[in-house]
Amino acid sequence: MLNKSLLIGLAGGAVAATAIGGIASYEVSHHKAAHADYAEVVSVQQIFKDVRVAHKVCGEQPVTREAPVRDQNRIAGTAIGAVLGGILGDQVGRGNGSTVAAIAGAAAGGYAGNTVQKNMQQSDRQTVMEERCRMEYANEKQLLGYNVTYHLDGKEHVVRMDHDPGPRIPMKDGHLVLNEKSPRNPS
Repeated sequence: MLNKSLLIGLAGGAVAATAIGGIASYEVSHHKAAHADYAEVVSVQQIFKDVRVAHKVCGEQPVTREAPVRDQNRIAGTAIGAVLGGILGDQVGRGNGSTVAAIAGAAAGGYAGNTVQKNMQQSDRQTVMEERCRMEYANEKQLLGYNVTYHLDGKEHVVRMDHDPGPRIPMKDGHLVLNEKSPRNPS
């Protein structure tokens, strides 16, 4: 039969192995809980900023201006005025004075004809449609990021992120991994 001390040794060894196994199991589960793979997201709030944005608005508008001038030097008005003034001057003057009166009438008529044509050209207006643009401003909302409330170690915490992390935030070595997106539907 078995020796009493051998029996006590075996029983003591079994108790010690069971205790060590229980402690190791507790350490593994406690370590895993302390260093979870994910933090559970409680809520996600988008953060916006109002930004003033300029944009160009163009459209056709009526524009009135002087009509194009064909006779820039007003030669027609000057010539017609000179001829009419010369004829009138010749009619007014008598004898040797008729030549001087005709020349003076032609000069005065040329000046008057030039002035009349100039006034007519300046008052000749036309309306055309032209594209006109202007700057308009509007306020737009720009997404700055997300305030993410998460649950970890029995407490709620808030962190600002550049994306919506979904239902969980990945963890590595006890720290949040903020630059990786977690799966939308955790398995």
